[in-house]
Amino acid sequence: MRSAALRLLENDPPTLLSVATTVPKHRLAQGEVAAIAPRLFDRQKSDIDRLMPVFENAGIATRYSCVPIDWYLEPHGWRERNQLYLDNAVELLTEAAENALAQAGRRPQDIAAVVVASTTGIATPSLDALLLNRLGLPSHILRLPIFGLGCAGGVLGLSHAVALARSLDRDDRGGDVLFLAVELCALTFRQGDLSKSNIVAAALFGDGAAALVIGRPGSEGLRFGPSGTHTWPDSLDVMGWHVEDDGLGVLFSRDIPALVRDEFGPAMDAFLGRCDLSRDDLAGFVCHPGGVKVLDALEEAFGLEPGTMQEARDVLREHGNMSAVTVLFVLERMLHRGLAGRQLMTALGPGFSAGFQILEA
Repeated sequence: MRSAALRLLENDPPTLLSVATTVPKHRLAQGEVAAIAPRLFDRQKSDIDRLMPVFENAGIATRYSCVPIDWYLEPHGWRERNQLYLDNAVELLTEAAENALAQAGRRPQDIAAVVVASTTGIATPSLDALLLNRLGLPSHILRLPIFGLGCAGGVLGLSHAVALARSLDRDDRGGDVLFLAVELCALTFRQGDLSKSNIVAAALFGDGAAALVIGRPGSEGLRFGPSGTHTWPDSLDVMGWHVEDDGLGVLFSRDIPALVRDEFGPAMDAFLGRCDLSRDDLAGFVCHPGGVKVLDALEEAFGLEPGTMQEARDVLREHGNMSAVTVLFVLERMLHRGLAGRQLMTALGPGFSAGFQILEA
């Protein structure tokens, strides 16, 4: 027989109390970036002239960067890039976290654990430690930094934060959980990298941060259901970073849309089956918009009409691909427009992996 405590956890899951997002101050118009692209890439040694249409076809109008556009015209080393990452990540996360706490009506002392997902820089001490005093978080707070999930970090990191919220309640420690995500993708652009992946990244990546307050079981708000992941075998070369002397080199496979179109549906159905659910039980999808072609493939995999996931397309158009952070911008926008019913939150990232999180509105 299940214990009363377990039944309580099932009936009173952790809930979403607030979402807050922020971007750095430098706004980059896609036309402006396209105009300097021939100066960023050696036209004699790269395929920049042939690949210029990617800037127009990316479905992006604006992005935000923690450095001005002229910064990208000069070479920069790993040390400089990572210091910019640390300085700007802490500033953005502080702003997002303070706004999320205010929206939730919570004080820093109410937070029992903090989880931070980021894959575009290195921080030791970790970002959560750097934020401890700035936010006034308790000295005994549980901290979980997560690196390496890439674009999937917004969903998989959130799922870890939700699981932590459940465990805190079970251990009778109480308190809410603060989930933070920050990605400064634009800092990874390397002028000397003439690969197609780097050119596509120059047309796609933007910077941003998000903070979510997850309420302890019994709190009011959108409820978190089951979560899961699927990692495709022999897929390590689909997406990730190459660590180079002057920074992180992006790895994209052109096969990602085809993989999503052909194999995402069965992986999703298997996850739903493990939860005793099917597609018919879903009211909608909260998806990371990795790019226009990936969104097209996701809509096909979900059996949706083209253009159905409008909020995801709007976020992509206005902010570009902010890696792990992007799906949290989509969630915020869908909440503002009135999220209803059972939703499946998804993102794809290195591994090659899919993250799943059920939301009950």
